[in-house]
Amino acid sequence: MRRLLWLFLPAGVLAMDMGSKAWILNLLAEEESKPVIKGFFYLTLGFNRGAIFGSLTWLPPTVRSILFAAAGLTALALIGRMFLEKGTAPWDRVALGFILGGILGNSLDRYLRGAVVDFLDFVFGTWHYWAFNLADSFILVGVVLYGLRMLMAPKIESQIKEN
Repeated sequence: MRRLLWLFLPAGVLAMDMGSKAWILNLLAEEESKPVIKGFFYLTLGFNRGAIFGSLTWLPPTVRSILFAAAGLTALALIGRMFLEKGTAPWDRVALGFILGGILGNSLDRYLRGAVVDFLDFVFGTWHYWAFNLADSFILVGVVLYGLRMLMAPKIESQIKEN
């Protein structure tokens, strides 16, 4: 029962992501941009029909749909299983919950719209970063948290053995 309560985490991530996308779709037209911090941060509505950073857009739409569906379902199954396993540590659950919620948000977007809604747009001097969304942000934070925990695991285990 307690493990099922953890499902509120990816559900919350999904709700924030889908809510932010609904908000931006009502605020802007495609490719329209509004400055939040001029010269640094903009809200720019875009639709990513490819994978990360718009890659694989050269594939035919049907092939992309099949590929993204297979990858998404596989990721959901593997990460979902790890997330719900009985022995999963709380910090791992947080990281995996962020990743899971982000995958669900972008997958639902692809299913409903045929593309992922991106709108967070940053410029650093002359460098313009790719637009992204909250789901992407949660996935990145989850991966970093999980990676840091994995890097720290050997150190923690060796400290336990010493005591």
